[in-house]
Amino acid sequence: MTSALGPPARRTVRTMCPMNCHPTLCGMLVTVEDGRLVEVAGDPDNPDSRGFLCVRGHASREIIGNPRRLLRPLARDRRDASLREVGWDEALDRIADRMRAVGREAVGLWSGHGFFATNYGVRVNSELLRRFANLWGCQWWAPTMICWGLGGFGVGLTGPLETNTKEDLGAHASLVVLWGANLASQPNTGRHLVEARRRGARVVTIDVRRTEAAAQSDEVLILRPGTDAALALGVMHVLIGEGLHDREFVARHTVGFDALAAHVARHTPEWAASVTGVDAAAIVSLARRYATSRPAMIVLGGSSMHKGANGWQGARAVACLPALTGNLGIAGGGLGPRHGSKGHGHGLADIAELARRPPGRYVPNQMPRITEALEDGRVRALLLFGTDMLSSFADSARVEGALARQDLIVTHDLFFNDTARRFADVVLPGTAWLEELGCKATNTHLYLMEPALAPAGQARTGAWVLRELARRLGVADFYPWPGDEGPIDAILDHPATGHATVAALRAEGGMRALRVSHVGHPDLAFPTPSGKVEFYSARARDLGLPPLPVHEPLPASSYPLVLRQGRTLAHFHGFYDHGRALPSLATLEPEPVLWISPADATARGVGDGAWIRMFNERGTMQARARVTDRVPVHTVWMRDGWDGLNRLTSGEACLPDHAVDVFGFSAGQAAFDAAVEVAPA
Repeated sequence: MTSALGPPARRTVRTMCPMNCHPTLCGMLVTVEDGRLVEVAGDPDNPDSRGFLCVRGHASREIIGNPRRLLRPLARDRRDASLREVGWDEALDRIADRMRAVGREAVGLWSGHGFFATNYGVRVNSELLRRFANLWGCQWWAPTMICWGLGGFGVGLTGPLETNTKEDLGAHASLVVLWGANLASQPNTGRHLVEARRRGARVVTIDVRRTEAAAQSDEVLILRPGTDAALALGVMHVLIGEGLHDREFVARHTVGFDALAAHVARHTPEWAASVTGVDAAAIVSLARRYATSRPAMIVLGGSSMHKGANGWQGARAVACLPALTGNLGIAGGGLGPRHGSKGHGHGLADIAELARRPPGRYVPNQMPRITEALEDGRVRALLLFGTDMLSSFADSARVEGALARQDLIVTHDLFFNDTARRFADVVLPGTAWLEELGCKATNTHLYLMEPALAPAGQARTGAWVLRELARRLGVADFYPWPGDEGPIDAILDHPATGHATVAALRAEGGMRALRVSHVGHPDLAFPTPSGKVEFYSARARDLGLPPLPVHEPLPASSYPLVLRQGRTLAHFHGFYDHGRALPSLATLEPEPVLWISPADATARGVGDGAWIRMFNERGTMQARARVTDRVPVHTVWMRDGWDGLNRLTSGEACLPDHAVDVFGFSAGQAAFDAAVEVAPA
């Protein structure tokens, strides 16, 4: 109804999807009327997504007005007591008093994807959190350790860390190898894959199961979990043994070829077949096709592929292939877009103030070392921003015991999650993506995210919470900027952005192309000690790691089934309580489902749709069986994030502590390896 003051105020605001499917973040148009969200839709003018918005993006409208949304600060007087509403001053005073009481080195800060819903790719909140930790001198741990960091470490040892863009893939690649890359993690890359196929490009998928990408593939190779390095070694045997490598490129731009050639001579396709389960003839065919299809691009998995103790070795070995075939530094070649990767020329300014960090006993960016510090009392207060620690860390039963020892646990989020429900002493309500100023970056563009709604209830931004804590703790110079634009402007002050500012982005309609190359390493310079691709890595040797790419078998176990976990289109990381707080996503995946092969199900008396019990020496959980030939015999698979899943996983360190920060991002992920047995529930 039209009021006496005129028709309702209706406007459309350009923003970005609050999911973080980097590097394929999607543009969004939101319609608001009289302070209410009316509609969300894909932005047809967004050059990255061109109007595309997947089921996760459409579900984001359910964040606003959600009855499960956290709207007021909550606290409890004892860990076994109920949470009660408190005022912001009472909540923040309690947090600051406890932080001061335990001492700065006993306070840990940890963040996850929920903290980056308005700034992924620009990392404003991550930089502010790290700045706080550096100026006050408390613990801070890099969020990359639970995501793409371990795979990035393997690629970094070889050298080609820069990636080609999805646009380059669609326009130029003649062969695309999706190696552990599930398009559920970056759905609008699929459009560019379709464009490549229309041009005649061939697509090969390599994975431990038939993923969503299989439907867009000409060939699918299913391998045993943890054997990616063995497959790559078998391919290298063929490339070198049959003289299919690019001799000129290898001579000019790599080191260690002779050592690699001698090393892979014994890694025959037959050997690789016995390890991976992929037929030897298929390995030979893959090698020949990759060598003779030019340009050829490999899209590496961003996270799930590297969850095992030997996961980084797969990335290390696969990264050798484009160098052997001269596919680096060219359009349509190299390594394609993956979660967390950047292209040539990409960069941002730094506001973290690392140089001002005081001396202290700091816990390494290493997942099992953090768990140990929580256990032994070196860390006694934990502030969690936008993350569910129980679902993020391996060996979560041990993490549960460590969290129970904390003097204080604080969560800042939009919804409860398992960690908050069970362990939080103080729960702080965070703002949604339409309620704060933000800025996101893909590998090619910068996007402003303007606020469209007032914060719901008493929700506050993470930056506001940190400012208030800094004021109470006397952390000088934490926030020297007059407004929310300040830290964004400071971080964007870099040649890659054209020294963009919030004001300039507003004047340009909220979008700006980055000054970057669509081709990774066009100068054929690599971030290695030699400046070349390193088949033999002296740096790895000095770190106590194998200098040549190797296959290391998974840990031996008496349990017969190898468990792997990953992504689906209805789920991405732990925010929004793993999507369970959003009705449309919760309806798509209402309960944990375990994929199991028909042979394994029959041997255990398990029927499709039946409840099963999955267990090993560390724990047990229940799930619904999905009997499917999309997983091979002796492999079981489940979407990550379900309560109890990580009680089954190893938690052992994958790398030595001194190696995890070599590349400026943390590779300190624990092993998520798990061998299990399955029985009817």
